[in-house]
Amino acid sequence: MSFANKENPKIVVLFDVDGTLTPARLEISDEMRQTLKKLREKVVIGFVGGSDLSKQVEQLGPNVLQDFDYCFSENGLTAYKLGKELASQSFIGWIGNEKYNKLVKFILKYLAEIDLPIRRGTFIEFRNGMINVSPVGRNASTQERNEYEAYDKEHKIREKMVSALKENFADFGLTYSIGGQISFDVFPTGWDKTYALQHIEDEHFQEIHFFGDKSYKGGNDYEIYTDPRTIGHAVNSPEDTIRILNELFDLK
Repeated sequence: MSFANKENPKIVVLFDVDGTLTPARLEISDEMRQTLKKLREKVVIGFVGGSDLSKQVEQLGPNVLQDFDYCFSENGLTAYKLGKELASQSFIGWIGNEKYNKLVKFILKYLAEIDLPIRRGTFIEFRNGMINVSPVGRNASTQERNEYEAYDKEHKIREKMVSALKENFADFGLTYSIGGQISFDVFPTGWDKTYALQHIEDEHFQEIHFFGDKSYKGGNDYEIYTDPRTIGHAVNSPEDTIRILNELFDLK
């Protein structure tokens, strides 16, 4: 057994990153770090994030591969177990350059024609398992992200854009998932966060807990939160996560 040193080796707890373990795009707190350290003595822990590993290192720390039993970047398309890399998948290999070019041309044209108060840089970020689209740009500052999030809630910029993509690329087999404050992910259907669950099947866990703040329909935690294999916990903040962990696993 890989996790025989745990008090409850047949329980695994998986976490979204942004809004669950950390404030959006910010670093993990000392309190959360200590909470996870205590939790890891009792059960198996891992994170399932949409971002690539480099961004998760920025948020969760340079020793992230040692601090978690499982590390699932890009919804598990890049995966690590006890610091060792598992098999990965490629979005561009799946979709092909011809379809990818059509998709990107449409996105860039759409972004050019919408009205926004500000624009920053990196509107399309190419990742191994998906693309991430940000109308305001991923280079926006924390304050600009907060302001855009409020603007987006009122004007539904991302929601309308996702609807347009679904209509124009209905035959591409893609899923669009709104996450974080400023962007949404585009990936092959089935490559949502439930993709990560295949990497833990061989351990035959009796309980798989998942914590996420975007657990509503259309949010990027929805599929894994509602999956029959998981016990879902909807949270509103990292503080909320800590509170529920203390209640569930008696970490005090």
